[in-house]
Amino acid sequence: MQLKRYLDLYALLQQDRSSRQERRAFGLSDAARGKEAADQLRAWTEAHQSLLPRPLLSEQVEGVLYHATLLLGIAALLLGIVTAAGLLSYSGKEPVNLVYFLAVAVLLPLVTMLLSLIAMFRANRSRNFLIHISPAYWLTRIIGFFDRKGSLTFHTVPLNPLILNWIIIRRSQLLALLFAIGMLLALLGVVATRDIAFAWSTTLQIDAAQFHAFVETLAFPWKAWLPSAVPSLPLVEQSHYFRLGGELSDTMVSHAAMLGAWWKFLAMATFVYAILLRFGMYLLAGWGLSRAIRRSMPAIDGADVLLRDMNEPLVTTHPDEKSLSSDMTQESFYQRTDTKLTPSYDAIVGWATPEETLLSLCDSFSVAASKCMEAGGSRTLEEDRHTLEALGGTVLLFVKAWEPPTMEFADFLEAVAKHVSKAVVVPVGTPKEGYAANARHKAVWERKLASLDYPNVWMLR
Repeated sequence: MQLKRYLDLYALLQQDRSSRQERRAFGLSDAARGKEAADQLRAWTEAHQSLLPRPLLSEQVEGVLYHATLLLGIAALLLGIVTAAGLLSYSGKEPVNLVYFLAVAVLLPLVTMLLSLIAMFRANRSRNFLIHISPAYWLTRIIGFFDRKGSLTFHTVPLNPLILNWIIIRRSQLLALLFAIGMLLALLGVVATRDIAFAWSTTLQIDAAQFHAFVETLAFPWKAWLPSAVPSLPLVEQSHYFRLGGELSDTMVSHAAMLGAWWKFLAMATFVYAILLRFGMYLLAGWGLSRAIRRSMPAIDGADVLLRDMNEPLVTTHPDEKSLSSDMTQESFYQRTDTKLTPSYDAIVGWATPEETLLSLCDSFSVAASKCMEAGGSRTLEEDRHTLEALGGTVLLFVKAWEPPTMEFADFLEAVAKHVSKAVVVPVGTPKEGYAANARHKAVWERKLASLDYPNVWMLR
């Protein structure tokens, strides 16, 4: 899901034409306000995902990755089954040397997991030998097999090298996990269908007591709750096999039934060290991939501009003192005017203004209120009535300067004047104009307010 959001964000930024005011309004919404950069980008992506053409780039990439991983996963599972079957091959003349099986089921997973941990610490390097020798690295080489149209390759998909490294690490753990599952299935299948005698044999100078201490150490995780899967010292002694002479000793033959009890230990060793620990590594790699994606999202081309637009306050174009004094010398149609706004109001109302735009207006004019509400426009009379009932004290009323006042607005303003001690009407321009209304539009609103002549209704000049 994280990779999908990353690719969707990239695709959106390639075609996004939203204005800075729209981005700032989203940054002020509950979905993005006060969150970290990656969370803001994720929220913005989810809100605008419907604008992307189908099929999505993320769906194409994930589809290719899925089929490539499925092919390698099946191969890893089959390889695990074949490997275990070969290690458990029993001719009936000599026992199966369990040391070989332990080397593949315990020692090899521990070594590869250690290498994986080292690769995780070095994942931020684009050239990482431990990652490039992984079988999952060759996943990118077989992607072209599934890309029938030839339009989707990792050479064109904009993935950060850090993300690619973590994708390889995570899929390497998955393939190793499937290999171990194949080994366990083969072990259980062979034990269930054949009578196998296990023994241990090595050229190292190890006696039965030392080997028993070794296997008992390996069995420590399940020793307390599954003692039957812990080999006893007599079992270790009886299963010590020497190849001299090429024949089994009479003692070993007489204890053939005992030698088959090793399978429980081998099954638990495979489950704990090759499957359980590997699953933990797989989860750790998943966490690392999610973290890498979060770190890489702000680095996508255009993401820094988007974050800046969402988090930096808009600067509204206000008239300077010279232009203000020039305006004051012109004919004024309305005498109750304010030259500047106070930082706080009891309520702010946007006439036919969506909530997102209203938040952007408040940010642009550096005003705030405990209540920010919309009125007029597509809202019903009942909804406007509830808005009026919530008003009181000093109210700021944003109106669209380029739209002449209607009778519906006049009725609403009359009701507002009866509910509040002071109302300040602020005609605003378009976002492209920095919300600054021109003098001609203001003059229209001044004439209308002068004709209504409510003593507690003021206007920002």
